[in-house]
Amino acid sequence: MEFMGMPLGAALFLGVVLLGFAVLDITMLVSLLRMGDERGHIIVWKTSTFAFNAMVGGLVLNVITNYATKQPMTINPFIQLQVAAILYCLALLYYRKKLGD
Repeated sequence: MEFMGMPLGAALFLGVVLLGFAVLDITMLVSLLRMGDERGHIIVWKTSTFAFNAMVGGLVLNVITNYATKQPMTINPFIQLQVAAILYCLALLYYRKKLGD
């Protein structure tokens, strides 16, 4: 059985992955917009700083690698957003456990 030209199992897997990414994106936005006490602000600040530094570091490495290998600089913004959301959510879990929230 096929769904839009791909096997049904692959389409279901893709749907679950996209739903998981949507949950990560919403979690990231809600945690950034939520008002809280000073500890909560510190947790979000540290989490945001870590995720930002990791994304910038990855982009710098990508630019250096592409420049050294003379490859075109092609970055998919969807993948970049999902990597940022995954990094942010993992760092949020870490700092919540470390600093207690």
